[in-house]
Amino acid sequence: MYSNKHNDTLYIMTYTLNSGIKGTVPLSNDQIRTWMDCYKDGSKFVTEIGKEFFGLNPELVADFKVHNKYSNYQETLSPVQPQSGMNELSDAYKKSEQILIKVECKCGTSYVTESPFKRTKWYCTKCNEIVFLDSKKGRVETSKGPAYLMTNKYYVERETTVS
Repeated sequence: MYSNKHNDTLYIMTYTLNSGIKGTVPLSNDQIRTWMDCYKDGSKFVTEIGKEFFGLNPELVADFKVHNKYSNYQETLSPVQPQSGMNELSDAYKKSEQILIKVECKCGTSYVTESPFKRTKWYCTKCNEIVFLDSKKGRVETSKGPAYLMTNKYYVERETTVS
């Protein structure tokens, strides 16, 4: 089944394949409904996320979880709506709006990356494990400049907000 709905708020779906490999994908509410239908009837799930296509065979998925507004680990991504006359942002503007993140993972990977906004969780690019923002440390110095530290090497107190 093919889904082409991507103008909604996106929620992170985490899945585990039968082989033990974990993955994540951002999906809209319509894409989540389509995934659920595919999972129930065993048909292959193919969808468009931005300018990329994503496919998943539900017969190879051992389990999955959608992190929505009722989840402990809520992370939503809202699409940027283009304004009239502003189809392309300048590289200088994009660069100035980037936030540096330093990832230190228990798998031994350590790197600095950029994000368009401050986050409370991220995924290690090597092992796909979740790393959390250490808000008590604040920003740490890196070769690219001050960056927010995200780690899973030790317990990080997560801020919770009640809405």
